[in-house]
Amino acid sequence: ADLMSADLTGADLMSADLMSADLTGADLTGADLSEANLAGADLTGAYLTDANLAGADLTGAYLTDAYLPEANLTGANLTGAYLTGANLPRANLTGANMTDAYLPEANLTGANLTDTNLTDTNLTDTVGLN
Repeated sequence: ADLMSADLTGADLMSADLMSADLTGADLTGADLSEANLAGADLTGAYLTDANLAGADLTGAYLTDAYLPEANLTGANLTGAYLTGANLPRANLTGANMTDAYLPEANLTGANLTDTNLTDTNLTDTVGLN
């Protein structure tokens, strides 16, 4: 699906199949993407402020320079996802799987990483880790 730069503010996309969708620069502020399939999706530069991505499948998704402040990523699967330069301040990543994810220069200031799997995650120059 080509949803590049789409305005999906507050959209109900719960359990949606958006596998490999092009959401580059899309505005998903406050959207409900819980349990959605976003595997391989391109969310480069997308706005996901306060979005609900709980339990979403973001395996291999591209979130480079995406904005995710206060996003709910509880239990999300981010295995092998690309989050270079992503902004995740105060995001909830409780129980998320970030195995083999790429987060160079990402901002995790105030993010909740309780029980987050960071096995082999690239955290080079990541901001906000204590």
